[in-house]
Amino acid sequence: MFLLRPEAPTDAPAIEALLDEVFGVRRQHKTSYRYRVGIAPLRRLCLVAEKEGRLVGTIRYWPVRLGGEPALLLGPVASARGEAGNGIGRALIETSLDRAARLGHDLVLLVGDPAYYARFGFAPAPPAIRMPGEDPARLQYKRLGVAERPLPTGILRRADADRAGGDCSPDSFALDPGCAGRSAVR
Repeated sequence: MFLLRPEAPTDAPAIEALLDEVFGVRRQHKTSYRYRVGIAPLRRLCLVAEKEGRLVGTIRYWPVRLGGEPALLLGPVASARGEAGNGIGRALIETSLDRAARLGHDLVLLVGDPAYYARFGFAPAPPAIRMPGEDPARLQYKRLGVAERPLPTGILRRADADRAGGDCSPDSFALDPGCAGRSAVR
């Protein structure tokens, strides 16, 4: 049995260790990390799973912009090795999406396996939504709000796009070892 709770600042080292274990240390070189560098995750949506006092799962959300509209970028979500099939990922995703909807968020995007995320209502992003440097087949979206509102389109941009240019194309970010953006990732 595991317990879900809000992520606390003191969880950061355990989360980083879990993400390194699951995705490897080069995970910070992925396109989606360009949208996170220097931007705080949305703490009200970030959750962890604990089992017997050990952190065994995590999910985080980041603010982004699409067509001038605010949106959420889900990820990473991970559960510890040996915990697959225990429902941790499902609980983290469902609980956090429910919380995001209650807080008034309308649109969630992610990069991941379409077959896995379809069970949570995610669908492939239409060609009018682009994430520079990312495989379009892995970019997915889910509406949480009113479905009658038109889906924003355009290039997915950083939350600070107006202030920092917000261009996340591969040419705009250094991908040197230990660096995944304009500043080093910690």
